[in-house]
Amino acid sequence: MLGSSDYSCRHDAEPTAALEALVHHDGPLLLDLDETAYLRNSTEDFLDTARPGLPALLLLRLLDAIRPWRWTGGEATRDLWRVRLVGTLIPWIWILWRRRVKSLAAEFANRPLLDAVARRRGPTLFLSAGFQPIVAPLIAALGFAEARIVASRLDTTEDRLRGKVATALDALGEETVAKSVVLTDSLEDLPLLDRCTRPLCTVWKDARYRRALSRIYVPGQYLTQIKRPGQRYIVHGIILENFALWVLCSILHAPSPVTHVIGLLALLISFWTIYERGYVDNDRVALHHEKDPKLSDTVGKIEVATPPLQPWIWAAAFGLVAVFLLNKPGELPLRDVAAWTGVLLGTHFGFWLFNRLDKSSRIWLYPGLQLARSASFAVLVPVGLPASLALGADVIAHWVPYYVYRTSGKDWPQTPFFLMRLLFYSLLWIILAITQNFAGLLTPTALLLLLWNLFRARKELRQMLAGIHRIDREEPPST
Repeated sequence: MLGSSDYSCRHDAEPTAALEALVHHDGPLLLDLDETAYLRNSTEDFLDTARPGLPALLLLRLLDAIRPWRWTGGEATRDLWRVRLVGTLIPWIWILWRRRVKSLAAEFANRPLLDAVARRRGPTLFLSAGFQPIVAPLIAALGFAEARIVASRLDTTEDRLRGKVATALDALGEETVAKSVVLTDSLEDLPLLDRCTRPLCTVWKDARYRRALSRIYVPGQYLTQIKRPGQRYIVHGIILENFALWVLCSILHAPSPVTHVIGLLALLISFWTIYERGYVDNDRVALHHEKDPKLSDTVGKIEVATPPLQPWIWAAAFGLVAVFLLNKPGELPLRDVAAWTGVLLGTHFGFWLFNRLDKSSRIWLYPGLQLARSASFAVLVPVGLPASLALGADVIAHWVPYYVYRTSGKDWPQTPFFLMRLLFYSLLWIILAITQNFAGLLTPTALLLLLWNLFRARKELRQMLAGIHRIDREEPPST
């Protein structure tokens, strides 16, 4: 059985050769649309048309978080969900799209290809995995209003699940395909290429895939798409870690737990909006000033908005909401506003300095950044001594792997972080219990934090206990 590389070598055609081949073919031309006749992706450009852009982007991010296409056949139906949701909740997008296609066609038409198609004698049929209501006005704007179109329907998942090839074969028949020239850029169309008389698999140098609404800024996009792609870091690294720690350290002292949690969530968004800016700056400095920068594979491949001013607007807005919710009703203490402003400015400039120091010196500034992540909320929310110990243990547990990483000169070490944090919290608690007032440390918050650390470390704790054995009961090594 041939692999995709074998097929690719068999059907690959340079653009010039592809143009000449299709001009001299008198039979039908089956022409791929996205990133071939049209040098962009029609579905993404349709979604990019939504106005206002911010609500549309938030809708798409909500879909990505819920992933409802899991229940309709998988990733193949993702675009169906996206187009249906935006098209239903922002229905004027269809009017905006019909107005926009003319400018898009003028800017992103594959003009050499379309000019060659216009000189042909045979019929031209457009094939697309996109959706009929989206691609039809775009193809008309490209100058082929009368051309037959084979595309996916919006009222069923069947076309997306079966794929473009099966849809084309059903619509056109084996006989039409067999006497056609097929021009596409996608190896997913290999079954179609194998069935036609003249297969052409051509990649166009000006073709670009651009995500919808990539010009719109929303906090967290750089973190999830560029810095830590595919890790669900906002859930696992921020919500289940930083936010959970903030809540557990302070919830038992809150007069209104619900308002307190909402206020902490607003504070978290405010803080991470600025902290994420530090990651953006970190990658930019590394790209321009480090000999061997460690960047994710998505850097330079995915477009994400990183404006300089908008993060501060988001941070200020959510910070004010947090200060309002974390205080008594009707109060907005200027002291708290000033304190949180100082936290944001300190975090920003601390990260700015960290990014510009040599790697050995960064070791000693790294705990400051972790302190901001773990304990910045404490400038607005009172916490007791046990909570302070938990925050300190969290900072130390984050710093130890970084210290090993920088001093060893290798990849990030595989350390049992949760077990280390449990150990540091227990040690700090025991030391203070011995040297200070033991009764003052026996609080519900201390027990809550201990149980949480035990729960988070449960897997690493089991592995550690399973590996314990006594060497004095083992057979001595043979001499």
